[in-house]
Formats: sequence, C-alpha cells, structure tokens
Amino acid sequence: MRRVALLVLLAFLAAGCSDNRPGEKVVAPLPSTVVGTVATQQQASVPAQFQHGDSAAGKQVFETAGCKGCHTLKDAGATGNVGPNLDQAKPALPLVVKRVLNGQGAMPPFRGQLSDKQIANVAAYVVKATGGNPSG
Repeated sequence: MRRVALLVLLAFLAAGCSDNRPGEKVVAPLPSTVVGTVATQQQASVPAQFQHGDSAAGKQVFETAGCKGCHTLKDAGATGNVGPNLDQAKPALPLVVKRVLNGQGAMPPFRGQLSDKQIANVAAYVVKATGGNPSG
C-alpha cells in the first residue's frame, strides 16, 4: 500500500512539471488579428524655399556668417568647439535648416540675418560636406 501511495504521489507531482528545460524558448500563440493602427514615424519636412540649396554657394556662407568660429567642419577648415562637431554629427537637412533658422543653446537664430537662399545654401553645404541625410 505504501508503494502505491508513493507512486500516486510521484505521478501527481510529475503532472505539474514542465517538459521545458532551463534556457529553452517557450513559444506562445500569436494573435491572428490586430485591433487599431500602428503609429508611423513622421519625417521632418523642409519648407520648399530651403530644399534645393547650392552647396558651393553655401560654403561661402558658412565661412562668412560666423559658422567656422563655433563648429568643426573639415571641408571648411573649421575647428570651432562651441557648437557640435558637424563632421561627427552628420546632421540631416531638416535639422540644419531648423537650427540655422531658430538657433539653439549658444547658437543664435539666423532668421532675418541670412536670406532664405543663403540658409538653403548653407544647409545644403553642411549636409553635403558631412555626408548627412539630404532628405531627412
């Protein structure tokens, strides 16, 4: 009788054990339908007047508007260290346009000091010289 009771007890305990070994992946069923929508990442847009700048003309703007004094940009021979190192940052066009227009931190806004054409040109130059993303 003791043997039967012991076997019943062992069978009862074994029924609750898992076949998985530690470290093995446990697979769960996946839902067959999704309710709702998945959010999409919005890309920053660049106003039309800043989209097609001339990077060659932008180099002159970079060199004469004070950019060299604050930023490092190898192509322009700039070694400033107040603002970000543009060679390392490789900024996208929407970010360059936003920063030149509005400034941030120690960088002043150049809206009103530079024409839209100059801003488009210097933004195109920075993106091209650094290998940044021209479309955002």
